[in-house]
Amino acid sequence: MRLVPLCLALLLASGPLPAQSAAPISAMALKIRLFALAHDSMGGRATGSEGGFKAADYIASEFKRVGLEPAGDNGTYFQAIPFSRYQPDRRGEIVVGGARFGVGQDVIPMLAPGLGRSIAGAQVIAGGALDDTTTWISAEQARGKVVILTPPAEIGRRIGPALAGPRRSRRFADAALIAVPMLDQLGSEVVAAMTAGRVMLDTARTAQGPLLALVTARAAAAMLGRPLEGATPGTMGVTVSGSVGLGFVPLAYPARNVVGILRGADPARNRTYVSLSAHSDHVGFDRAPVDHDSLRAYNRVIRPMGADSPSRAATPAEWTEIHRILDSLRAIRPARPDSIRNGADDDGTGTVALLEVAESFRRGPAPARSILFVSHAAEEEGLLGSAWFTDHATVPIDSIVSEVDMDMIGRGSATDLPDAGPGYLEMIGLTRLSKEYGAILDRVNARQPKPFTFNLAFDVPGHPLQYYCRADHYNYARYGIPSVSLSRGEHLDYHQVTDEPQYIDYDALARVATFAADVAREVAGLDHRPQLDRPKGDPKAACVQ
Repeated sequence: MRLVPLCLALLLASGPLPAQSAAPISAMALKIRLFALAHDSMGGRATGSEGGFKAADYIASEFKRVGLEPAGDNGTYFQAIPFSRYQPDRRGEIVVGGARFGVGQDVIPMLAPGLGRSIAGAQVIAGGALDDTTTWISAEQARGKVVILTPPAEIGRRIGPALAGPRRSRRFADAALIAVPMLDQLGSEVVAAMTAGRVMLDTARTAQGPLLALVTARAAAAMLGRPLEGATPGTMGVTVSGSVGLGFVPLAYPARNVVGILRGADPARNRTYVSLSAHSDHVGFDRAPVDHDSLRAYNRVIRPMGADSPSRAATPAEWTEIHRILDSLRAIRPARPDSIRNGADDDGTGTVALLEVAESFRRGPAPARSILFVSHAAEEEGLLGSAWFTDHATVPIDSIVSEVDMDMIGRGSATDLPDAGPGYLEMIGLTRLSKEYGAILDRVNARQPKPFTFNLAFDVPGHPLQYYCRADHYNYARYGIPSVSLSRGEHLDYHQVTDEPQYIDYDALARVATFAADVAREVAGLDHRPQLDRPKGDPKAACVQ
């Protein structure tokens, strides 16, 4: 497979940039870059994949071309991260009488890496409601059994903490397995990601607590010997056999952050840094293709925020609308099988903006402070690349005075979000640590030819979508660095095979990139670092939205 399309090869072949007057950030240059970075041949840029490796190579080559100092490991632009992937062992199964429920189809173990665990001779028991501890059976009732917990009626983003609860509870510490029948309620992109497994550090190979698995409703019914509905806590099921577990496999290609520095002009300040970042990874591809236009029509009606919308059945009226949209697309073109989750907006847009901002700075006069450009790996695996960088920073972590992260900055039209439009910009973390930093962003925004309207709604403490804890800026904030995440918002193509470059608003993308560059230049010119309004906390503490 040819992994570097022609336009990317042309970019890589271009010569070094001369230092000259500052150039505006070009919508066309962003478009050329993004059609290369989010091309099908990049395979969705999953962490540990060949496409992800090629993306990091491309970013490093562009850092070198524009003249950034390498700031990775051993004089290179790369900071290697010692990851492995843990994934369900596809040889596992749960056997109920003559029925076999295989791992990867009806059963997906998660949350605790470790070797396969035998459940031979284990009896099944209804354990109560996943999200209501008052209904849970006792530790004695759970000991040695397969405990089935009833999931909530609607699956949302907060299901992760709900799943972690029983696994960490002493109530189920001695259970053979905790099973939650919710696979039928999850979107295909979520199931595909869980089946592929998760990346984690090589050092974290010891399982803690009981294994938890997601199962289908039919598997749960077979294990209980009856439908789950109406099964009260303590209801006994059948005896099962088989084994379920996860195992570690090495990444096919190393995971790497890419780090470069534009050195500042003031010797008194150029060992302090304003950080700009984006993540280069996405979520790879699906084994089974789907029809691109059918999925877009369905998501337009049923899942307007893509993977962040719950998967549910369409009503008859909604099916009528879905078919109306699809018929209009079929009048233009035939069906298009698609399996690559290209990640054009997430976070191809942030990545190409990072590169264009680097070019813009290199063409203009150097700021007083240095600018630290960081392309993070493994954001989609749980902010792991930015966590690794800030825990093992290649510059002193306290020398970073502020951070701007760009993630999904290429959409934001009224068709994507009801309240969006040309000036829409989601701002996460604006005054969380520093009111002065927030005032700086407000001041820079006011000077833009077309100022943005900041949407601060998703930054509200306790917001269920947890955006504050879901972007790479957080890993800087936990070290007391004033940090923001810029986004033009989610949409029907979020984490779908339909997140492709043709749906990006390149003029809006150029405006966000320009704003981020102006913020960095403003902070870089200050004679002090933005003042913190609260003491630094414990960087290892759990994130709180």
